[in-house]
Amino acid sequence: MSLGRTSLSLPRLAAASDTARAILWMLASGLLFILLNGTLRLLAQQLDPFVTGFLRYSFGVLVMLPFILRAGWAAYRPANLSGQIWRGAIHTSGLLLWFIAVPHVPLADMTALGFTTPLFIMLGAVVFLRERMVAARWVAALIGFCGVLIVVSPNLSGGAGAYGFVMLASSPLFAASFLITKALTRRDAPHVIVVWQSLAVALFSLPFALPHWDWPTPAQWAAFAFCGVVGTAGHICLTRAFKLADMSVTQPIKFLELVWASLFGLAVWGDVPGTATWIGGLVIFASTSWIARRESRKQG
Repeated sequence: MSLGRTSLSLPRLAAASDTARAILWMLASGLLFILLNGTLRLLAQQLDPFVTGFLRYSFGVLVMLPFILRAGWAAYRPANLSGQIWRGAIHTSGLLLWFIAVPHVPLADMTALGFTTPLFIMLGAVVFLRERMVAARWVAALIGFCGVLIVVSPNLSGGAGAYGFVMLASSPLFAASFLITKALTRRDAPHVIVVWQSLAVALFSLPFALPHWDWPTPAQWAAFAFCGVVGTAGHICLTRAFKLADMSVTQPIKFLELVWASLFGLAVWGDVPGTATWIGGLVIFASTSWIARRESRKQG
């Protein structure tokens, strides 16, 4: 009897382990993306945003090139090439809209609009990937989003006008890109997906970068190399998280990025978080901690 119980519990233990690892990979990706976005923000203030986007993904390819040459191109040949191309095209579309809007949208408004992406991802995961609509995951996501609004609401200006809708339009495109990524993990390894994402986005964004081309300085080239390393590592962590667990499990964790961003701003620019930031951060942390513990216990 005990042997039967043990054998039956093994798949549940494995699922619990996968969920815990997915959450840790998601946390790691959030930290890396904060470093990436902080550096890209500085670069986009110095160079044309389209040039910045193109070079960011071009360096993503260059970072992976030694690994490709060592393992051979066959190791990076995707099982679903059309899916990789579609993912790159959709992700590029979202990036172009985001870059068009970003000079005109206040930072607080941009933060609030950007955090609609996890909600689109969770909805798409239910509709297109046939993931179960688990009420607790939606509750955690909505509580986390409320935490974001607590942080940004004191500074919301509503002054973005039509550009606010342009930036909002990028959110479902990014969500679609990540949903395709989840589907691609069924047949392709994370490093293959990340390489083809960088290749596709670099190629699709090149025509938009060329009319605005300006050669970076040596310091800017070094910053782009840093973005290539950090961005590639972040996407690999994100893809590993998507491979290990349902997307609706991982999305509430994404709201913690606002907490990391506040701490990053304090460390780099000396921006002292206000009362709303601390309150919202506690709400976000509580929602993500609760869903992480609940998922682990439920599957353990």
